Amino acid sequence: MKRLSKKQMIIFAIGQLGWSMLSGIISAWLVYYFLPNSESLKSGAIPYLVPGLLGGFITVLGIITATSRIFDAVTDPLIASLSDRSKNPKGRRIPFMKFAAIPLSIVTCLLFCVDFGRYDGNLGWLNILWVSVMIILFYLFMTMYCTPYNALISEFGKTQEDRMFISTAISLTFFAGTLLAYTPFVFAGVLQGAGVSFAWSYRICFIVLAVISCVSMLIPTFLLNEKEFVETKPSEENVMRSLISTFKNKDFRTFSLSDIMYWVGLTMFQTGLPFFVTVSMGFNESLTMVFMGAMTVLSACFYPFVTALVKKFGKKKLVIAGFLGLAVCYAITAVSSVTGVCPTGSAEDPANGLSWLFGILITVIAAFPMALLGIIPQSIVADVAEAESVTTGQNREGMFFAARTFAMKFGQSIAMVLFTSLAIIGVKQGGVDADGNVISDITTGKFGLMIAAIVAVAFCVLGAVILLFYREKKVMKTIAKEGDEAFMKAIENEKEVGEKAE
Repeated sequence: MKRLSKKQMIIFAIGQLGWSMLSGIISAWLVYYFLPNSESLKSGAIPYLVPGLLGGFITVLGIITATSRIFDAVTDPLIASLSDRSKNPKGRRIPFMKFAAIPLSIVTCLLFCVDFGRYDGNLGWLNILWVSVMIILFYLFMTMYCTPYNALISEFGKTQEDRMFISTAISLTFFAGTLLAYTPFVFAGVLQGAGVSFAWSYRICFIVLAVISCVSMLIPTFLLNEKEFVETKPSEENVMRSLISTFKNKDFRTFSLSDIMYWVGLTMFQTGLPFFVTVSMGFNESLTMVFMGAMTVLSACFYPFVTALVKKFGKKKLVIAGFLGLAVCYAITAVSSVTGVCPTGSAEDPANGLSWLFGILITVIAAFPMALLGIIPQSIVADVAEAESVTTGQNREGMFFAARTFAMKFGQSIAMVLFTSLAIIGVKQGGVDADGNVISDITTGKFGLMIAAIVAVAFCVLGAVILLFYREKKVMKTIAKEGDEAFMKAIENEKEVGEKAE
């Protein structure tokens, strides 16, 4: 079968640009939009959901996002199995992607178009129902696109060089998409200045981003012919057998558990970034995009070196280094939440320089770990999936990447529950302010933000510890091909944790 050219690999990566924008909208804006802080309320934001429940600790939004994973627990392996067993003449993966792109984009917009009014002291059940249904549909169509898409990483990546190039390209488009998801911090303010309401200023931004996302997701489905590059026998296992077989793989279980820790830590940081910037450091919310943009650009500068580093150190060591690097970044974020620097965010505040120092440190320190963790984990899943195929003869790439997608969404869900719960510690919920606005600010407590950052540190460290037990040498020896010598040399003297040296 043909190998993808570099140009075709880039075309493939454009699909990730699309879905990462939509995923970034959910990560960056779900809490901010539905649980507005006091400054947003002054700008005309509407508190659609009651901020607290069960003693004011667990939020309705946190419960909604968490319970949607029950639905995911069924759809992830189901869609993966359908894709693995597909006998569609156009391929096992691309037909699913083509079908999911448009509804995924539409549902993302509809989620933020809830318009049943503010909750005003009651639970606002229509708002809760709307958000619940739309989030479930969002994750359904996300799974229908992402699971087949990610399975192609293993199938398109014929060699370690190809696999690393694809992983690098989709990591770049992932961070580019995430960065674009933060642009409403700038453009929504411009629209509000032109007289557009708070809600519609963001909805317009989300609609524009969704259109761009939809086009991006469809590009690889029309420009790449899957059958030219992939010739695999459809899996004969049913969904339950395939799922059980996938999780019987010890190395995949180890990686998945570590990956969940990564997504919890990363999502807590992404969700909390607007609040760390505005509440902890006292800056204007528009600087959120500045910090995220600088972080993304700096991270991209490290991308060309990742493959060379993998050849020198192997994948496992670098992912562990990435975990520990993020832990340091989050520790600095925690410190910025309790120093009391720049309480006003004004230019006249003499402590403003210290806030800038924290912001720059976080941006610089996070960039390299983000490069490592953005590229290498996808390649590890592809390695494990291929090793399983070599060992058993069953082509279950879709199921492996479905499990990784589920790990991502499960980690994001845990992070949403944790962040929306921890951020309100020390802040009285509910009530009405002096202007008659319903108070739904869950982000003004620096102590709660500090706790959230510390918890993110703990998850990153735990992820690094768990990954120590991944048997990289065993997996790589199983799938080694001509041209992979440099990658094998990096781990030839490696002794796996808990195992005798081979």
